[in-house]
Order: sequence, then C-alpha cells, then structure tokens
Amino acid sequence: MRLSASNLASLPATVARPAYDRGALSVGIVHLGVGAFQRAHQAAYTDAVLDQGGGQDGAAWGIAGVSLRSPDTRDALAPQDGLYTVAVRDAEGERLRVIGCLTELLVAPEDPPAVLERLTRPAVRIVTLTVTEKGYCHDPATGALNEDHPDIRHDLNTPDRPRTAVGFLVEALARRRAAGVAPFTVLSCDNLPGNGDTVARILHRFAELRDPAFGAWVADTVACPNSMVDRIVPATTNADRARVSDALGAEDAWPVVTEPFSQWVVEDRFPAGRPAWETVGVEMVADVHPYETMKLRLLNGSHSTIAYLGYLAGYETVSDTMTDQDFASLIRGLMDQEAGPTLRMPPGADLERYKSALITRFLNPALRHRTWQIAMDGTQKLPPRLLNPIRDRLAAGLPIDRLALGVAAWMRYVAGTDEQGRPIDVRDPMAGRLAEIAAAAAGDPDRLAQALFGLTTVFGEDLPRDPRFTGPVTAALRRLFAEGARAVVAATA
Repeated sequence: MRLSASNLASLPATVARPAYDRGALSVGIVHLGVGAFQRAHQAAYTDAVLDQGGGQDGAAWGIAGVSLRSPDTRDALAPQDGLYTVAVRDAEGERLRVIGCLTELLVAPEDPPAVLERLTRPAVRIVTLTVTEKGYCHDPATGALNEDHPDIRHDLNTPDRPRTAVGFLVEALARRRAAGVAPFTVLSCDNLPGNGDTVARILHRFAELRDPAFGAWVADTVACPNSMVDRIVPATTNADRARVSDALGAEDAWPVVTEPFSQWVVEDRFPAGRPAWETVGVEMVADVHPYETMKLRLLNGSHSTIAYLGYLAGYETVSDTMTDQDFASLIRGLMDQEAGPTLRMPPGADLERYKSALITRFLNPALRHRTWQIAMDGTQKLPPRLLNPIRDRLAAGLPIDRLALGVAAWMRYVAGTDEQGRPIDVRDPMAGRLAEIAAAAAGDPDRLAQALFGLTTVFGEDLPRDPRFTGPVTAALRRLFAEGARAVVAATA
C-alpha cells in the first residue's frame, strides 16, 4: 500500500499527520528547487503553521513545488498526493510526521509555461528558493550575475521558456507587472551570505538587461528578505525508505531524514503577507546578517573542513569523523580560535551554546551524513564558508592555520585521487576545469596550489596575491600529500 490521502487515517497512532483540511488549501507559496532540505525545513515549518490554523490567512499557504532539473521528486510524490514523511532521528530513536502542505508538483524542463502560469497567479505571494549556490548563476567571489552563463543567455533570448530560477522569476514578475498584479516576495533559503541581497542584485541586473525601466521597477518593488536556515538533512538511502515504510505500514518512496535541531531566521519584509511562522519557532528579525554569518562560518565552514579531511582520512560520515578525537579537537579549535572571533553577534546571542550544540549534532550517529555529499560544489561553498573568515583574520593580522588546512584539504580532494590512489568522484560546477588542473599538476602540490589560486571566481583577486594566505595553504597542501590527512589533523589539532 502506497502512502496517500486515502490512507492517512489508517497510519499508526505514533505517526503525526496533518490536522488541517488539505482539500481547503490554496497555493500561496511556490518553491523553486524542491528537494530534501526544503521538505524537512521550510515545508515542515509551514505545515506546523497550518496545523495551528494557518494564522491570519488561514489555508492560503499551500506550497507548489517546482523541480528545476529532475522529475524524481514529482514522480515519487505524485502517487502519494504530495504526502511524505519527515523522520527525525537521534541516538534515542526516530519520530515520524507526515507533511501535507505540498499540494502541487511541477517539473520546469517538461513544461516551462505551466510554471510561469503558476507563478503569475495573484494568490501566489511568496516564492522561496533552495537552488544551491550554483543555481544563482552568479560569480561567488563578487555576487554579480554571470552574464555569460549559457543558461542566462538562453533565458534572456527565450524569456517564455526559461531554464534558470532567475529566468522564471523575472519573466513571472514581468507578466505580473503587465497584468497589474502585485509582485511576490522572493525568499532565498540557500547558504549564501546575504542571500536576499544576492538574489535582489541578480534579479535587478537580469531585468535591467531585458529593459532598464523594468529593472528599476524590480529594484523598487520586489522584496527579497535575507534568511538563515540550519538543519542537517542527509541524502535519503534505500534503508531509510524501507525503515520508514515499515513504521508507516505503507510505502513512502520519498521520505526525508533529519536531526531534531532546526533553525530559521528571517528578515520580516513581506509586503504581500506571510504565514505566521513566528508561532512555530521561526525567528523573525530586522537584520539576519549576524546569524547567517554565524551559521556559514561555524556550521558550514566546519562541515566543509570535516568533509574534505574526513573523506581523505577514510571516514564515510560526519559522525564517524568526529568520533576521532583529533578531528573533534581540530573543529572545536577552528570554531573557538579562528572562525568564532570573526563574528559580531547581537546582544543575547549565545555563541558558546551554539558551538556546543554543533559538536553534539556532528556526533549524532543516527544521521548518516556522508562526507562525500558535503564535499560537493566546493568552488561555490569555499568563499562564504572559509575564504571570507580568512579575509577578516588577515585584515586583523591574525593567523589562519586551521582555516588554511580546510582550504588545502579541498585542493587535495579535487586532485581527484584519494590517499590510496583510488579515484574521487568530484562533483562540482567546475569539475572539468578542476580535472584539467589536477592532471597538469601531476601530484605536485605547489603546481596544484598555484593553478587553483588562479580561479578568481573562487579566490578573487586579493587572496592569490597575499602570501599570508598562499603560504599557509600551500604548506598545508604539501603536508597532506606527504603525510596524509590523519597525521596532519593530529599535528594541527
């Protein structure tokens, strides 16, 4: 039996499920990039609001999910009426909740006009995004739109059949403007510094390239609040699907597994209205920047460092890596002595509690969060997670030993072979270029570092010219090649 609306009532009493009338929901939110994280985070928060009655607008906050690439999510959830299970796991066990607020699923490449039609409806007041760093088609070092990106050129030339999130948003805004419909709020939920500012800048520039007057209208009228999201959501495995389905007594083809911890901090700028997210734990604030920087540098920066070094050391998961006391000491030192001091938090923020909570989360054995998965897309992740705190420390004349080791570990990882000589499956938007650099370097750490420093879209113009940066990174890379990750971590911790 497949999980569906018809058998919700027959699920075991231990499984939480929607208490609201799903049939009464209307779509007020369109989410671009529907995937595991969104379904365990933003959708779960919205589902909880609906369970409380929906706030001022009642049932106006159903979600239409749009996949920008693969039909996998639609194909799995359509037979389940959009229902799926969030499994919250820790060392004490697993708690299940069926989420019901995802009422429609679209696949953009199959039918771009259908996605544009949905985005143009007046009832849609918020568009949220989890399209990953590369989905913004921007230069991570500057935050500017990459105007030469082939998909951006396509969307400028063929606005009625876009490929990118930016193309869909701008064309939908153009149609709303022409029809006299107020613009929706665009809420980025990706791990980008100033994610709302970034998407606002990209939307404005893309619209300006189409028409300067339209660009000015987008800049003046489209709200793009910044947000910070925090929840660890590993990739769902076949074992997860089997376990969840057994507990439900019904097959769930697309559950998500996550940790108990969840945080969402959002700037409260929603001219067209929003769900009452603050009633279910969302922090609605005037300025999200201190919180997002905290998360990027402490959680995400640590995660990337764990991923590259842990993978090289032969550890499959974050929790496996962190049971090695040398790795745990290195990461705590990274937070306490290098990344943490670069933060400027508002009064009342408890950094010590947050850092301790991170260590606990990293050690959670119930989450099989693979180092290889976190290691993906490093060219997009390095600037906000490791390079920006390095810039702050260099500006203050402070050492960067642990941060430099994290960067060097990425370089060693993208060399393409592990410490046993086995190939590494490097997943990255620049994978082809990285492979060319690695082949030309032929295992020489100095040549590899020098060539990678030449990637200005990653390192900018400043860091490759600063020996206080290039020196420690190159030295750490030499040691990783010569001694291996475990020995280097033990000596650095």
